[in-house]
Amino acid sequence: MPTLTGVFRSSNRGYGFVTLDNDEQKGQDVFIKSDYVHGALDRDRVSLRIKPSKTATSRSSNYSGRKNAGALQDDYRREGEITDIIERGTDTFIGTLFKIKDSRGRRKTYWCVIPDSPKLKLEPHVIPPPEANEGDKVEVRIISYGDTISAPVGQITRIFGNSLSKEGNYAAILHEYQIEETFSAEVESQAASAAKQPISTEGRTDFRDKIILTIDGADAKDLDDAISIDPLPDGGFVLGVHIADVSHYVAEYTPLDNEALRRGTSVYFADKAIPMLPKSLSNGACSLNVGEDKYTLSAMITLDKQGKIQDCELQEGIIRTTVRGIYTEVNDLLDKGEDSRFYQKYEPVFPSLMTMKKLYDRLERNAAARGTLELDSPEAKVILDQDGFPVDIVKRERGISERMIEQFMLCANEGVATWLHSRGLPCVYRIHENPSPEKIQAFSLFAHNLGLNITPLRQKAISTASFAPILEEAVKKDLGTIVSRVLLRSLMKAKYSHIQSHHFGLALDFYCHFTAPIRRYPDLTVHRIVKYALRSKSKKNTIARYSAFAALSAKTSTDNELRAVAAERAIEDLYKVMYMSQYTGETFEATISSVTAFGLFAELDNTCEGFIPISGLDGYFTFNEQSLTLSRGTTVYRLGDRINVKIESTDIIRRRIDMSIV
Repeated sequence: MPTLTGVFRSSNRGYGFVTLDNDEQKGQDVFIKSDYVHGALDRDRVSLRIKPSKTATSRSSNYSGRKNAGALQDDYRREGEITDIIERGTDTFIGTLFKIKDSRGRRKTYWCVIPDSPKLKLEPHVIPPPEANEGDKVEVRIISYGDTISAPVGQITRIFGNSLSKEGNYAAILHEYQIEETFSAEVESQAASAAKQPISTEGRTDFRDKIILTIDGADAKDLDDAISIDPLPDGGFVLGVHIADVSHYVAEYTPLDNEALRRGTSVYFADKAIPMLPKSLSNGACSLNVGEDKYTLSAMITLDKQGKIQDCELQEGIIRTTVRGIYTEVNDLLDKGEDSRFYQKYEPVFPSLMTMKKLYDRLERNAAARGTLELDSPEAKVILDQDGFPVDIVKRERGISERMIEQFMLCANEGVATWLHSRGLPCVYRIHENPSPEKIQAFSLFAHNLGLNITPLRQKAISTASFAPILEEAVKKDLGTIVSRVLLRSLMKAKYSHIQSHHFGLALDFYCHFTAPIRRYPDLTVHRIVKYALRSKSKKNTIARYSAFAALSAKTSTDNELRAVAAERAIEDLYKVMYMSQYTGETFEATISSVTAFGLFAELDNTCEGFIPISGLDGYFTFNEQSLTLSRGTTVYRLGDRINVKIESTDIIRRRIDMSIV
């Protein structure tokens, strides 16, 4: 058989899969038994040989660890053997330092590091530095990967602290995802100098006589968007979305700009935010604080009485916000009106808020008519005590003011993207590609097995709106969260691109990120392009100056976003494990959130998720990929089922909660 190449992905149990280079059978990765891995590690580039084809027997209860469990079914026919390791996927990892006795009965002991990731089957010997202690979480650089005779060898390059402590795990996560809390002295100095620039109205539209307000969370400190509204005689509106003019303070190609590009985004955790820009700008000069004169790039969007965008005018402006709005307070105000206990604070902007509510209703109606995906995926809110320990975890609630601001920002993002595209100018678009036909088919089968009407998905041309009636029916049957979760897994990931493309989830042809330049670099890039186009009036010059940079910004911003999201999720999981550790042995109600060939995942009502291994179930269970069920006779476990679970153990190192079914 011919020798092929690809990237190896290991499972927790030693076997794995290779995604082949230039493979015509997309999605059909090559299965590698543990006996045929031959020392390959997760993410290694390898060469392999396909073993002679034969009809495979069902492995659904014998193998585990692959997200796409389709490879575990009877129709899987490609197995292989790794013949060579072309390039290692990693030369460093994070793990826990242990002292091990010689397995041959000698008195000699040695030190090794056990990786945090169970996918990394490597425990190199190390000589720890004097300051290291057994049980410390450390970073190791691999010096030798070892062979059949000699053990792998590593060198400790960083010590984070005790592997069972919050501090040690927190520091390791930040390091793993390259999240830096501090800025260099040069960057801090440049930011501080820029922040001291005096405010001037020269060359700017003065909006300071308008009623303008910000609406954010109570703990927000980087306020980069403010809104105003004017009703028109014909029933339409002029919505003003005033965004902090960060590009005024962050000059191109400076150390400050290079650092912002390298970070790409601010990162938000339960206990702190790590900003993209130094606080002298993010919380100071650029933040649209109430009662202070601030520079903005303002999108004045004209909408008709149906809430359809008619025009978008972009202006460099200066504003002074009237009120610093808080989501919970505005929600109460919109619900109770003048009877709200917050009415006095918001009295100067109350008429504007009522007009905004009218426009919001129209925008929501339009979004529903387009078929915008409204996925029911609850977010967790971690509540910490004064010592930083999680004392509660609840679902984050989104009220009408949160949804209203979201619609206004979507409106501005669409308007700006359309403005740039209609002029043939560069842009960093936010795109969301259509799901593959295979993913749609798999989701259709899943929804059908739940008893949902999938007629809209049987059409030749599938659009975003095709999913709306299915999601609506799922909500009515109390299946909204589960169906939303499966649909989300079926969709492509949104990303940035310098090439215009449809945004499937929002059902929009033109969309970019414009509204958060304090905390997102692509927004800052869009601001620069817009401002240059407004000033130069030369399409040719604008294209020459920013086409290549837009491509660079899109690529790095997508990579940085993925890194930041992974770090935020890891810290959240750390807090969840810490919180649930106090409930070991206790019983809770839960919902089956995922069904795999190797067990069940169950989510508590507070969003904490745990794993129930198939070995912990009573008897021999068979996994069905089409219906996403584990079954034994008349006993069937499926997505959305409510079950009682017992917290068996918590593992802070691997951020894992193990459960059993009561």
